[in-house]
Amino acid sequence: MQRRAAEDLKKLVTDALVARGFLYEGARAFSTPRRLALHIAGLPARGEAVREERRGPRVGAPEAAVQGFLKGAGLTSLDQATTVTDPKKGEFYLAVIERPGRETLDVLAELLPEIVKSFPWPKSMRWGAASAEPGSLRWVRPLQSIVATFGPETETPEVVPVSVAGIAAGTVTYGHRFLAPEAIEVRRFDDYIQALERAKVILDADRRKDVILHDARDLAFARGLDLVEDEGLLEEVSGLVEWPVVLMGSFDASFLDIPAEAIRATIRANQKCFVLRKGGSEDLAPAFILVSNLVATDGGQAITAGNERVVRARLSDAKFFWETDKATRLEDRLPKLDSIVFHEKLGTQGERIARIAALAKDLAPLVGADPALAERAARLAKADLVTEMVGEFPELQGLMGRKYAALQGEHDSVCAAIEEHYKPLGPSDRVPSDPVSIAVALADKLDTLAGFWAIDEKPTGSKDPFALRRAALGVIRYVLDGRRLNLIDLLHAHSARIEDALSRKRNRAGNGGDFAAVTAVVTQPWSGRQVRSENIDLLGFLADRLKVYLRDQGARHDLIDAVFALPGQDDLLMVVRRVEALGQFLDTEDGKNLLAGYKRAANILRIEEKKDGRAYDAAPDAALAAAGEPAERALAEALAKARETASAAVAREDFAGAMQALSTLRAPVDAFFQDVTVNAPDPKLRENRLALLNALRAATREVAEFAKIEG
Repeated sequence: MQRRAAEDLKKLVTDALVARGFLYEGARAFSTPRRLALHIAGLPARGEAVREERRGPRVGAPEAAVQGFLKGAGLTSLDQATTVTDPKKGEFYLAVIERPGRETLDVLAELLPEIVKSFPWPKSMRWGAASAEPGSLRWVRPLQSIVATFGPETETPEVVPVSVAGIAAGTVTYGHRFLAPEAIEVRRFDDYIQALERAKVILDADRRKDVILHDARDLAFARGLDLVEDEGLLEEVSGLVEWPVVLMGSFDASFLDIPAEAIRATIRANQKCFVLRKGGSEDLAPAFILVSNLVATDGGQAITAGNERVVRARLSDAKFFWETDKATRLEDRLPKLDSIVFHEKLGTQGERIARIAALAKDLAPLVGADPALAERAARLAKADLVTEMVGEFPELQGLMGRKYAALQGEHDSVCAAIEEHYKPLGPSDRVPSDPVSIAVALADKLDTLAGFWAIDEKPTGSKDPFALRRAALGVIRYVLDGRRLNLIDLLHAHSARIEDALSRKRNRAGNGGDFAAVTAVVTQPWSGRQVRSENIDLLGFLADRLKVYLRDQGARHDLIDAVFALPGQDDLLMVVRRVEALGQFLDTEDGKNLLAGYKRAANILRIEEKKDGRAYDAAPDAALAAAGEPAERALAEALAKARETASAAVAREDFAGAMQALSTLRAPVDAFFQDVTVNAPDPKLRENRLALLNALRAATREVAEFAKIEG
């Protein structure tokens, strides 16, 4: 909470100052386990005077409007307002509000107590006798002192007259709790930093991190070892100490028989210590780095010995877990998963694993995996959740499963899939390449998405308790890695398994109970296939996540919308390739001009169809076009040829070829608008020319919905 609190303090104070018209040059916030600090540079000694003109109601307006105006402007009567004449709106009242500049010291004294009292700690407490009173101060830990001063660099700063919960601001702070607990008097920020340094407190968290990291590297190097760096642990440890002292401890080499990941998790989670590797090797060394908050008189020997005792006990537990887990095969653990509820409406983990295994087997041929291996991997993928090691260290799920699977002689691809099916865990995480891993990972994520969609548990706003957005992004990244998947067909087949699970739940509950499926299970034709309504909605969710992903990669959002507007776009890989081809086409002169021509044709059609109350969607009369203007005849011929060529190119997934076919329309479209009057006096000729424009609209729809494209 420390960094967040420091940033909150800076934002709350600076925003409050700016809102009152006080600008500043710069602000920095700092935190340690025992203090928050904020330094604002360049504040004026006094705020500027403010003159504001506030317009009121018209002369003769209702009394309620007049009174509201007076109250808002801080006036007691209309005599304090002026009357202004507007040539168009007549006479109205005007209040001129002038506020003299306020002393900065007074403003700080006004706003600081309120900020402290309403500070947004995620967790806070009350203490002492005052805690019994309603509205008493809540703080992350009992607040002990406040230092608040203000003044120019050339003069002695004044104490800001602030008092919170009986604690008055002053110039006295305190150093390190054990190494220098005496009171320290400070008035300026530079004095504050230097005094704290002398009192064994490093105020800047980033500097504490730097001290820890470099001292740890140096200490490891001196022993011929390498530090296993851990940014998350480094951030945490820097927030636990004010004066970091780096020490090295050791443990018995026999514990190295435990998997390295388990050793690291044990030492990291329980002791907040860093592990070490043997110099130039990936093998762990029987040693660790700890960070003390004390300069001990014995050089840290007692501190190190105490940590070694705890590490030894923790590693003994880990070794027991490891030996115990190895004695039981993964498949023998599966019955335990039948008693663990995954979700009250979606059944147990055992039921879910059965669905994932079936879907992984279906997916295997589509991603080049062996169906038997994919099914086997899926059945074992969650078995390590009921091992002792993962029970103690949940972050080792998958990884320990891979270890246990390898020990019992499973196929290498099965072992890899057990660990890798959770990936990718974030935008920077890699996507596995083993086909069995891909099949199991996709099955896991698609089952999660389809299941929660079936029971209408979807992400709302910023809330996503089941990490469905991450699952969707995982599916997208697997697909964009080169896998062709017709998602609607897969989801349609898998939804039957989910509905079967829901039906069993309903039957067990009796009369539907609380387990009735929320979404409709009625099928409907869509793009020539039978599709469940919730799967159409899920496909829309995947499309939205794909848009976000592609926008982050630099793709234009309007081109993505233009492709997704076409029916049947559930092959995400082809969607992306179509977007890429469309973007390249629109970057050419032919593409830009054709888009302009399309926009003109669409506008004319929209106006005329609205005016006539009908659509001009019939095929144009070729004979009538041939008898018309040369440009009209040329466009009709070009449209027929381009649409046929583009349609054939799309069918063979040659999107560049489809764009090339459309590019041939540029010249005849330009000539048509230059030489032909669409709204001809002859009704039949006018109707046929509007049908030609509709044919242009239909031709472009072979590749995208051009109406969605900006520009």
